[in-house]
Amino acid sequence: FRRAHTLTVLFILTCALGYVTLLEETPQDTAYNTKRGIVASILVFLCFGVTQAKDGPFSRPHPAYWRFWLCVSVVYELFLIFILFQTVQDGRQFMKYIDPHLGVPLPERDYGGNCLMYDPGNETDPFHNIWDKLDGFVPAHFFGWYLKTLMIRDWWMCMIISVMFEFLEYSLEHQLPNFSECWWDHWIMDVILCNGLGIYCGMKTLSWLSLKTYKWQGLWNIPTYKGKMKRIVFQFTPYSWVKFEWKPASSLRRWLAVCGIIFVFLLAELNTFYLKFVLWMPPEHYLVLLRLVFFVNVGGVAMREIYDFMDDPKFHKKLGQQAWLVAAITATEFLIVVKYDPHTLTLSLPFYITQCWILGIILVLTWTAWRFFIRDITLRYKEIRRQKQEHKHEKDKCLSNGDGHSSILDEQNGNKLRERKL
Repeated sequence: FRRAHTLTVLFILTCALGYVTLLEETPQDTAYNTKRGIVASILVFLCFGVTQAKDGPFSRPHPAYWRFWLCVSVVYELFLIFILFQTVQDGRQFMKYIDPHLGVPLPERDYGGNCLMYDPGNETDPFHNIWDKLDGFVPAHFFGWYLKTLMIRDWWMCMIISVMFEFLEYSLEHQLPNFSECWWDHWIMDVILCNGLGIYCGMKTLSWLSLKTYKWQGLWNIPTYKGKMKRIVFQFTPYSWVKFEWKPASSLRRWLAVCGIIFVFLLAELNTFYLKFVLWMPPEHYLVLLRLVFFVNVGGVAMREIYDFMDDPKFHKKLGQQAWLVAAITATEFLIVVKYDPHTLTLSLPFYITQCWILGIILVLTWTAWRFFIRDITLRYKEIRRQKQEHKHEKDKCLSNGDGHSSILDEQNGNKLRERKL
């Protein structure tokens, strides 16, 4: 019934757009008309998707909100496919249609250089290196990891992703100057202060959400205004709470799934830097911020769909649609980076970096083989050996007691001898 009303709204919106187009005099600017037509087409598609798309796992603040972001995912993926099939020059100049200031090569900021936390040579401000690093990305790091913690809901996974990304920055600073940072910028400001504090606050929020009682009451059934305001605020909290227990070492399937989640997370993080590098977008541009807002909304739904699929595959027989779209978007972004600047990606790693990554991969593969193959075989062998020893102990006990079982054992041994002769 509600969707029938929303379809009526969609029909009225389409008629209104057509009516406005017929009334006004169409400008003779082809580029302006093209942009306006594309925007109108996207709006009509979003209205249709919000009313007709399949509901996701979240119902707060409203299922239509999450259907909207699902449709935005489709639009963004189509945009990425369009950019992928352009030439490098055309793709970069196409960004001018979104913002006329784009399409111009920009210098990358190097965060390395002088890494002295206290510079005695600068008598005016010896801590100038620290103040120079405190830009808008510091609160972005904190809020980003706070929201990522709400998505992943696991302290260990968040810390592993945080530390692994710093290792990736060390490994790839010869490709992107933006990755070149001081050691204390990597480990003190990023991992401990920004990321660590964001993860800590996120885990505290998760603890509060897990302890909160979820008893929903209609807004008009609440007598006091204070209760009504509290109900409106709680509308933006989950309808119910599901605690994520990833248990990566419980089975090989879950271990590979968790490794895949970490890999996609790291690839999406790298795409943020490489995309603005190959498409000539400054770090503070609003498109970069919009992409992060987009991933915050779709990433939470995707993580819930992945966890439901892993935790209860009998009920959730298929991976959710938002999870598939996030994986496709991440892969398409990486393909754009590969096509637009293959030279940067093919710059060889320093020898010591290659050695470290080879050693890390060998250690992970060795632990995987031991945990899910060698260890299981060893435990199974010990269990069989223990059962044999218990069985032998029971036979010896029967013989020593002389309770009439000796003749039975002799008969069994005689049968075994005859079988061996045959």
